[in-house]
Amino acid sequence: MTATPVASTRRGAARNAGPELESRDYEARHLLVLEGLEAVRKRPAMYIGSTDTRGLMHCLWEIIDNSVDEALGGFGRAIEVTLRDDGGITVTDQGRGIPVDKEPRTGLSGVEVVFTKLHAGGKFGAGSYNATGGLHGVGSSVVNALSARLDVEVDRDGATWAMSFRRGVPGTFDGAGPTAPFTPGGPLTKVGRVAKGRTGTRVTYWPDRQIFLAEAGLSIEDLHNRARQTSFLVPGLAITVTDARDGAAAADGPAVEVFKHEGGIGEFCEYLAPDAAVTDVLRLQGTGQFTETVPMLDDAGHMEPTDVDRELEVDVAVRWGTGYDTTVRSYVNIIATPKGGTHVAGFERALVRAVTGALAPTRLLKTGEEVVKDDVLEGLTAVVTVRLAEPQFEGQTKEVLGTPAVSRLVAKVVETELGTFLESKSGVGKQQARSVLEKVVSASRARVAARQQRENQRRKNALESSSLPTKLVDCRAIGDRSELFIVEGNSALGTAKEARSSEFQALLPIRGKILNTQKASTGDMLKNVECASIIQVVGAGSGRTFDLDAARYGKIIFMADADSDGAHIRCLLATLFFRYMRPLVDAGRVFTAVPPLHRFELTNPKKGQEKFIYTYTDAEYQRTAAELTKRGVRFKEPQRYKGLGEMDADQLAQTTMDPRHRTLRRMTVDDGLIAETTFEMLMGNDVAPRKTFIIDGAYALDASAIDV
Repeated sequence: MTATPVASTRRGAARNAGPELESRDYEARHLLVLEGLEAVRKRPAMYIGSTDTRGLMHCLWEIIDNSVDEALGGFGRAIEVTLRDDGGITVTDQGRGIPVDKEPRTGLSGVEVVFTKLHAGGKFGAGSYNATGGLHGVGSSVVNALSARLDVEVDRDGATWAMSFRRGVPGTFDGAGPTAPFTPGGPLTKVGRVAKGRTGTRVTYWPDRQIFLAEAGLSIEDLHNRARQTSFLVPGLAITVTDARDGAAAADGPAVEVFKHEGGIGEFCEYLAPDAAVTDVLRLQGTGQFTETVPMLDDAGHMEPTDVDRELEVDVAVRWGTGYDTTVRSYVNIIATPKGGTHVAGFERALVRAVTGALAPTRLLKTGEEVVKDDVLEGLTAVVTVRLAEPQFEGQTKEVLGTPAVSRLVAKVVETELGTFLESKSGVGKQQARSVLEKVVSASRARVAARQQRENQRRKNALESSSLPTKLVDCRAIGDRSELFIVEGNSALGTAKEARSSEFQALLPIRGKILNTQKASTGDMLKNVECASIIQVVGAGSGRTFDLDAARYGKIIFMADADSDGAHIRCLLATLFFRYMRPLVDAGRVFTAVPPLHRFELTNPKKGQEKFIYTYTDAEYQRTAAELTKRGVRFKEPQRYKGLGEMDADQLAQTTMDPRHRTLRRMTVDDGLIAETTFEMLMGNDVAPRKTFIIDGAYALDASAIDV
């Protein structure tokens, strides 16, 4: 009985908690169903990529490509594109004209179906078009949905038919331009008569500024590039671009450019090439067949999976030049695929196979050398085009071809045709083929050399960087007189800074015990901050690349505490230098400092006698204490140094750093094999020899001498 008020209380609390919790109620009445072209206006970027200049230009491509598809089919050899001074765009073609009769399923005219129904058009089957750029059936309807006004006129059957739309809705405008009064409704209307054989379509539209960003504008440069590209891809097609916008028109009228090329993609390839030619433009052409399972409409209007035989036309133009850059343009049914796809993948794979096969019988490649895709592409300019019915693109923007079978068929055609050229036996073809193979081999060797150079540079950066660690306290002198003290700990560093001679003594602090480099790999050693810092500061590299003459200091001195931990640190440092900087050890330039363990302060020193006496071992301490007591020399309680940091600067300088008073132990290698065996025993991976060594040494240890 208490459950109901509790639930009500919680629901009320949820309502008061904030607006983000109001979505708990989720029922069928909350679902929004977008009808017709509403989805396009709601999510325009899904169809045109974006609502900036790129999306605005994409709408224009959709209309132009419909006209180009007609020209591809052999209907009309001219297209006119006009940028109007009132913000509209007109595209005119000489194609067959959009059908004006009634579509039986909808009862609407063909024009209205094309411009108001998504996924409607003549490109879903093989009846009207064989190879087209448009195939999703959404291009014209999307442009219509995103236009403040769209007018279409069709010349067909001896008459001109016209229809207008406002944001995708059919109707009539009372005046010119997108702001004229609009009345919804109205079918396709016959507005005039034309010669019976004249056909074509004129589409004029004004992009809807409610959809597109305010700064979005049409790019005349992009339009010219697209028109030029299309004229290359469809030889003989004339595309006229007229810019009548304010500011673009000259005194004698609008700016007009006409693009027409008869040479096809061969001429296009030559136009794109940025360098001098190594070969003529090669045309690699062929066809192939494949079977594809696609859904097809049956007589009852149902979609049924059907195996369809497809034919693929491959036409590739390639040209090698003296340069190093690669230019590859790819197209499917004249639609650019800037991000490539299966046709480009097949083309590149075939290039490598053909060149590799042609190189095999020659002696151009040495043993161990190989060519990869980048070697073959160096200096290459190529235009790759394929034509097929209903290609599979990734998205409406058609930037990537996805039809799987295309890769295999393109590779087969290109490998066969290019292989024939590369194996030419006489004439100019033989000379050019040889030049291509030599260029590829040269590129391969340059790539390997560049990679080795990069690896060497990385090694140099890691081991020999001139960017010294910030913790290094450097000296002014260079050459044999300079000394580098590798100091254990920051506390000792502070005292050493005051004790050193800044003229010739440098200090590099390390934090505790460095990596055991006898066990670690070179990569692990370089990753260790302390080891990398030491190698950088020494400045002569490491391993086989070590250059003794490049060492920045005449002496390297390990300065650690005089206890067992200090001994371990010195051993680790000795291992690093023996493994990676051995020439320094062989040259006798590596030392260990010998700091004292104890200090005696005499209370009544005699004339000429030092007030302080330092001892360096426990045995020396015992002897000194006994001798002073026997001689009647009084002294304070001896001080035992637990570390270098306990000394003041004067003491450290006098005992450990001042060349006039200090004691250094030089590391030497009398027998390299014995030294290597010793380091492996003490610091290597095999534990058993080290254990035996420790146990044997334990019997010689005086237990009473252990400092507990």
